Amino acid sequence: MGWVPRQLAYLGAMGIDVWVRRDPALPPAVDPGPQAPRERRSEPAPEQDSVVAAQGWEALRHQAQACTLCGLHETRTQVVFGAGDEQADWLFVGEAPGADEDRQGEPFVGRAGQLLNAMLLALGLSRERVYIANILKCRPPRNRDPRPEEAQACRPYLQRQIELLTPRVIVALGRIAAQNLLQTDTPIGRLRGRRHVYGQTGIPVVVTYRPAYLLRSPLEKRKAWRDLCLARGLAGA
Repeated sequence: MGWVPRQLAYLGAMGIDVWVRRDPALPPAVDPGPQAPRERRSEPAPEQDSVVAAQGWEALRHQAQACTLCGLHETRTQVVFGAGDEQADWLFVGEAPGADEDRQGEPFVGRAGQLLNAMLLALGLSRERVYIANILKCRPPRNRDPRPEEAQACRPYLQRQIELLTPRVIVALGRIAAQNLLQTDTPIGRLRGRRHVYGQTGIPVVVTYRPAYLLRSPLEKRKAWRDLCLARGLAGA
């Protein structure tokens, strides 16, 4: 894919110097074989609530907004269900809403959202052309990590969103998103750079760093860009 000035500008906004490669595009990821980190084999997920499993977008959104399955409903301002194109080829999954998201009801706003927008634009995409969701639909107090029982309670909502979307690729933003999607405890550094699969769906999953981490560790942005290039190849973009 040839880079256009606008996309190069967005790479600059991500904090990545213009470093356009002159050789062909990155080749598809090669299975690293027996040397690769072993993931915990996914155990069968608990049976989804029959109502959630049959719902369309609007009914699913309304049920999530009224959800009281875990204690987070007591402290949330509003549910952050997800946002974007409900027929998108790309699904980005983060960890959980933060304070800004809890106030606005939309995932990835504020500085982290601005960086994610720049990452999307560098790929030739936009928020309107992808779908963005989180492992949790409600903000954990003080932005602590999601607890296993909270992720378990929220899992049917995300599962149904994925079923409705049937995206070409899922991008897991950060360790917690990746470990929950892939049902593994493998560190993020050993999950990056490889093609994974979501459950039994065959949908490829690419793991990268979350935007909030990249704001604190800008030198990792080049690695994140390589992850996005891998995802672009898997999406057929």
